[in-house]
Amino acid sequence: MAAKFEVIPAIDIINGSCVRLSQGNFADKTVYSDSPVDMARRFEDAGLTRLHMVDLDGARAGRICNLPVLESVTSLTSLKIDFSGGIRTAEDVSMVLAAGAEMIAVGSMAVKDPDRIGEWVETFGASRVIIGADVRDGVIAVNGWETKTGLELTPFLRAMHSRRVTQVFVTDVSKDGLLAGPAMEIYREILSDFNGLEVIASGGVATLKDLEELRDIGCSGAIIGKALYEGNIDLTELVEEFGG
Repeated sequence: MAAKFEVIPAIDIINGSCVRLSQGNFADKTVYSDSPVDMARRFEDAGLTRLHMVDLDGARAGRICNLPVLESVTSLTSLKIDFSGGIRTAEDVSMVLAAGAEMIAVGSMAVKDPDRIGEWVETFGASRVIIGADVRDGVIAVNGWETKTGLELTPFLRAMHSRRVTQVFVTDVSKDGLLAGPAMEIYREILSDFNGLEVIASGGVATLKDLEELRDIGCSGAIIGKALYEGNIDLTELVEEFGG
């Protein structure tokens, strides 16, 4: 079992608003009335301490688009935030960290230029760099989940691990936003294949039992989105069970 299991609420952003996609489909999105700041405060007030923030506009455009949203959230909360979407250069990394994020999360760039990830780990530290591995039909998807690469998950993670990456989000895109349960077999396989790699589950979490199972198989954390937004999981019960 992982020494510490963190529950990480997610805020996905399009045009400055909180949204949730189903299976990574930008045409099938739900826009929520709460602003990102209001949503972040709601999580913090409940006792959560982490936040996963995704600039979906940035992921599609290949450049950071919602940095002001990050700056607003970091200035008005004390949440420990990882930020992703459109990060392409060391200057981008510096900009995101200067805006108050504790960590960056990168997916597309890790596929396109793995050596650059190694450079970022060397420059900024492994604790600041999280790799996002988005999997669709067994292969890595990039550009906001819209492009399948043909690269299988295990070789990709091996390449990242060899570059001293220690943290990875793994999302089964087919599960994301459907509240159908996490891809447990994927996580079990990764945990059995890689020592010293912190695996954070993402996609499909619908119940507290899902989180308990992910914790028990050895995941270091789980991202939770729609289940919180839709009220499937009560925030108070979540914090009572797993802490902040």
